[in-house]
Amino acid sequence: MLFSYNWLQNYIEGGLPGPEKLAQLLTYHSFEVKGLKKNAQDHILDIPVPPNRGDCLSYIGLAQECAALTDSRIKDFNWSSDFAQESQDFPSSNESVQVVIEDEKGCIRYIAGKARNISVGPSPSWLKEKLELSGLNSINNVVDITNYVMLETGQPLHVFDADKIESAKNGKEIIVRRAKKGEKIVTLDDHEYSLDSDVLIIADKKDPLSLAGIKGGKKAEITSQTKNVILESANFDPGLIHSISNKLGLKTDASWRFEHGINVERSEMAIKRAMLLIKEICGGSIDKNLVDKGRKSSSPKEIKLYFNYIDQLLGINISPSEVKEILNRLNFQIIIPEKKEENPDFILVKVPNNRLDVLLPEDLIEEIGRIHGYDKIEEKFPEASLIPPTRNDEVFVGGIIKDILKSSGFSEALNYSFINEEDKAVYQYGDDLLIKVIHPLSAEFKYLRPSLIPNLLKDVIRNSKNFDTIKLFELEKIFYKSQKSEKGFVEKNILAGLMSQKGSLNDSNLSENIFYTLKGVTDRLLKRLGLLDVWYDDYKPEASQNTMSEWEISRSAEIKFGQDRIGFLGEISSDISHRLRLSHQVVMFYLDFDKIIKLANAENEYQPISPYPEVVRDISLIVPDNVKVVDILNKINLVGGELVKDVDLFDIYQNNKVGSDKKSLAFHIIYQAPDRTLTSSEVDKIQEKIIHSLESNSGWNVRR
Repeated sequence: MLFSYNWLQNYIEGGLPGPEKLAQLLTYHSFEVKGLKKNAQDHILDIPVPPNRGDCLSYIGLAQECAALTDSRIKDFNWSSDFAQESQDFPSSNESVQVVIEDEKGCIRYIAGKARNISVGPSPSWLKEKLELSGLNSINNVVDITNYVMLETGQPLHVFDADKIESAKNGKEIIVRRAKKGEKIVTLDDHEYSLDSDVLIIADKKDPLSLAGIKGGKKAEITSQTKNVILESANFDPGLIHSISNKLGLKTDASWRFEHGINVERSEMAIKRAMLLIKEICGGSIDKNLVDKGRKSSSPKEIKLYFNYIDQLLGINISPSEVKEILNRLNFQIIIPEKKEENPDFILVKVPNNRLDVLLPEDLIEEIGRIHGYDKIEEKFPEASLIPPTRNDEVFVGGIIKDILKSSGFSEALNYSFINEEDKAVYQYGDDLLIKVIHPLSAEFKYLRPSLIPNLLKDVIRNSKNFDTIKLFELEKIFYKSQKSEKGFVEKNILAGLMSQKGSLNDSNLSENIFYTLKGVTDRLLKRLGLLDVWYDDYKPEASQNTMSEWEISRSAEIKFGQDRIGFLGEISSDISHRLRLSHQVVMFYLDFDKIIKLANAENEYQPISPYPEVVRDISLIVPDNVKVVDILNKINLVGGELVKDVDLFDIYQNNKVGSDKKSLAFHIIYQAPDRTLTSSEVDKIQEKIIHSLESNSGWNVRR
């Protein structure tokens, strides 16, 4: 904001230091002065007032800041008493003003004042010059007065041509309400806006008159023919004005100030000042009876401030007397004076209503520190005890998992934690499962995700345009409702990974190849984490939170540790694949990361590496097509006992020679003893026992 040095001086008793000195004081103690430019007999200060100091977006506000820095006093303004003397009682008539606030949350206070028989024309030269110094153009004397008072007090004003407002039963009625869907307004700059119920407007009984707190409309515009005016001085909710301004793409000096927040008591002072200037410059008469609706004042905040906390936070000792002197200069009121015999440790401070940024003791200490001078704080290293942090298992184990998967060729996916209405329909999620976001940023973020699967499959769809093979994983939280939880919802960490390859969704060979490749990755991952007692069980569909028709029943398995289910491995449901029009076959593992952390910590024990060599034997057998690989693996491990270190499936073969209802499977069996070198005869005996056990099953034939 641009400030005239000469204009600023008018508000300070005894004047100010020179422009350069004042700019230096403000930069050191308040906020940076971006530029200082000489303008004839004046100087212009360019000050980017920070968002938390909306009280300084006016000459009076900045004057109060300058008075505190220079230990001066700001002049008293007798606008209320002057208004009482200069105004008069207008006789009751059908032209009286009525104000109705329908949205009391959006409009905190609304004051309307009336002036009659005024003369609209060019502004006097002094008024034009002051506006131009602050970067504003002159319009006419009435509009210029509202802009002048806004610059002076920080309170935006608006003025309506009273004769253009629709008459109601009891006179001119001004209504503060939400716009109706499809309602339109043409603003003073001739732009038309289509409105809806998100937009707060000022209206008469028929049409919108202005966009509340942002810009006036054409309907009640002030022209050279205007004789009677209604002046508006209101206070609107900062968050609402910010959202409306962004929605319409319309930023104005008024909206800028309302977004920063304005003291509700400033409305009355500003309207009385403006009406006095209207009478002085435009002639006519002003109505003594202001229509004032809404909250007229705010209860001042009271903050307890301990002296030792000031020393602790700033790192220097500031005497209690200086603390009180600084707070008094800043217009803070000490309502319980510190008395040595009663309250030697603290004072109670009442915050002025214009300081909306001061909420906490830390805010008061910041005020004390900047006025005292940050340059007076000695530079020294902080003293602190270095305490080694406890290990965060979530971060530690998560890091290990990410390293393992990345070394296996997987890329980490980072998705938003939300799903949309379309996802809800595709995966058949019910309202008893999904947690709805109260104020979503967009329709894409309507619900918190109950599973990592929907967004990972979206990643597959996007990447399938450029890659034939896709390997992704994600380690993040999911959220869903649960009556079993005391909170009514569950928040848990899930590790999900997928492999996807381009091909027909009906190609069973491709599906099995992907399945067993991903199973190998899953086995290797869990073993690296120390989970040795892992096995695979038949997938049993259930109507629970994360198994809602997401898996293909015949091509999926439950991953178990002991008897505890820790996740799933399988092919994505063909129903979902068709709905999403996937061009790739997708197999996923889906693990409960919270369970894995506990099990990894419990199982992560050192196992010595056997110094004796491994012996590898292969075995190939033909089995019925419906036999699960896990059943074969379980039987080999059971018969082989401790000497079977590992069993790997390395080939699956199906054709007419084998039989249409059969398949050929080949395994590597790795033998190793921890205390000796195995002889060929020992291995042969175990291998024969395994073969005999396998062939004891009907339809199982070992190929020799």
